[in-house]
Amino acid sequence: ICTIPLDTAKVRLQLQKKALGGDAAALPKYRGLLGTVGTIAREEGLAALWKGVIPGLHRQCLFGGLRIGMYEPVKNFYVGKDHVGDVPLTKKILAALTTGALGITVANPTDLVKVRLQAEGRLPPGVPRRYSGALNAYSTIARQEGVKALWTGIGPNIARNAIINAAELASYDQVKQTILKIPGFTDNVVTHLFSGLGAGFFAVCIGSPVDV
Repeated sequence: ICTIPLDTAKVRLQLQKKALGGDAAALPKYRGLLGTVGTIAREEGLAALWKGVIPGLHRQCLFGGLRIGMYEPVKNFYVGKDHVGDVPLTKKILAALTTGALGITVANPTDLVKVRLQAEGRLPPGVPRRYSGALNAYSTIARQEGVKALWTGIGPNIARNAIINAAELASYDQVKQTILKIPGFTDNVVTHLFSGLGAGFFAVCIGSPVDV
């Protein structure tokens, strides 16, 4: 709910084509994070920034629940039940790649609908919107394009989310493990916060090209 406006801005910037050869008519409409958020709010209303929040919540419940919930069991499966000591980084990465791929395979329709709703504001004034909401989008896509269309882009989506999940969860685990070895740090909220900040930054830097 808090970050969906930033996600909407990201989608609009990714969909925007760059001007070619100094063509003034093709100057970008959106410039930077704050500029994009401001343009959307001014032209389409503040609510447009939360356009994809419902399928975004669907996505987080499905994808987030599966990728995080399955991580520990899958990691334990890869290292074996008799393993003692720290889990090797390679096993953490493998477990996160697996849960990220499985999670988005189930959640791909929610991702598709979220992006389509976020992108609809790019339509020229007067052009009718294709979808009235998230549930209408699911049914319209399935009816007009076939149920398989809900899994459009599944290949790059699996690659993107497996890589981001691996970078995020494995680095979170690794950063936390490293911090806990520093005198004075314990397994508390402060340690989790530092681990989460490090993991989020690392995951975005690695996953951004695949996301685009």
